[in-house]
Amino acid sequence: MATLPHETNELFITDGGLETSLLFQQGVDLPDFAAFPLLDDGDGRAALRRYYEPYLDIAAAVGVPFVLDTPTWRASLDWGHRAGYEVDDLAAVNGRAVAFVRDLAAARPAVRAVLNGAIGPRGDGYVVGALMTPAEAERYHSLQVRAFADAGADLLSAITMTYVDEAIGIARAARASDLPVVISFTVETDGRLPSGADLGAAVSAVDAATDGYPAYFMVNCAHPSHMAPAFAAGAPWLERVMGVRANASPLSHAELDEAEDLDRGEPAALARDYVALRQILPQLRVVGGCCGTDHEHIEKITAAVLAA
Repeated sequence: MATLPHETNELFITDGGLETSLLFQQGVDLPDFAAFPLLDDGDGRAALRRYYEPYLDIAAAVGVPFVLDTPTWRASLDWGHRAGYEVDDLAAVNGRAVAFVRDLAAARPAVRAVLNGAIGPRGDGYVVGALMTPAEAERYHSLQVRAFADAGADLLSAITMTYVDEAIGIARAARASDLPVVISFTVETDGRLPSGADLGAAVSAVDAATDGYPAYFMVNCAHPSHMAPAFAAGAPWLERVMGVRANASPLSHAELDEAEDLDRGEPAALARDYVALRQILPQLRVVGGCCGTDHEHIEKITAAVLAA
């Protein structure tokens, strides 16, 4: 069993924006922003390997452990159905995703990899849409959670959560499968969730509803300048935020939705933002990227944080 980020004070790195890199840098068609169907095609698997390998090289070069996500952010029931996957097929492809990243890790024995099953929201990553109760969310997401547990994932991360009840449901599903879980919320430019909830209140609510089951919390798919309003210095809940995966661009979610070109921002500036965030978040130990970031961003972020 791999050592997980919340079990040590060591810095972990992870990858950047999988889907934006595949779309804009490799020219891969991703209907509904779904990368998981690539697992069922030889060319698709090759594209995924080309994406992941530079990140693994960075981890090997600097000697830090790597949280290796499955390409399954969209591999849940509704999105899977849109891609033509029935229930059994969808469970199987989530299992194959864990096998795929396990093989990637095996090819880099020098890298200490955490096999992380990635789950996205039922709806859009930027807009709340239809709401579920925690019980409904637990039922909806249990297929992916069980598939990851059965395939031997080390960790599960719920990425780009837009409201509290869905995050609670995923945490409860993970607990039922005895799988450690990370809850990662996204925020708007004012530092609040797309639902309007305060980030600190959201973290506290998930902990209260699950007896503190999440291993830790993250924030992703927002620029550091959008996260800053939420990070009130000295707030006790900041101890629970151990990961950040920021967007390269300071544009809002609405602006990014309308953009026709990829905004990579400035990798060196983003790296400096991470150094500043580490002064605010006392337990920050997982750094990576989200939309618009690639291995250049992660290389610079890793070097800057290690040097700080």
